[in-house]
Amino acid sequence: MALQDIMKEHQRLVILRLLAEVPGFDLNESILQDGLIAYGLDISRDGLRTQLAWLQEQGLIRLEKLGATQKAVLTSRGEDVATGRAVVPGIKRPRAGE
Repeated sequence: MALQDIMKEHQRLVILRLLAEVPGFDLNESILQDGLIAYGLDISRDGLRTQLAWLQEQGLIRLEKLGATQKAVLTSRGEDVATGRAVVPGIKRPRAGE
């Protein structure tokens, strides 16, 4: 597997896990970008929007417009993937105990 694909899988998992950590299960893209960078997964705003669109296509998040930005809202299926109860190809599976 190419390094770029590994990075995408990790980015997608971290996005879902960040959303799962907050009350309301929603964050704007600016906070998500900062969270990914804090995990060592540097990503551009355009790259983040691409990952968010992919996650929405999979039914794992819902996107809402907030002026010029977007807010991601975790779905119940997305929560299952974030916690390892469900598996989706293209998203890193969390290790047991994480």
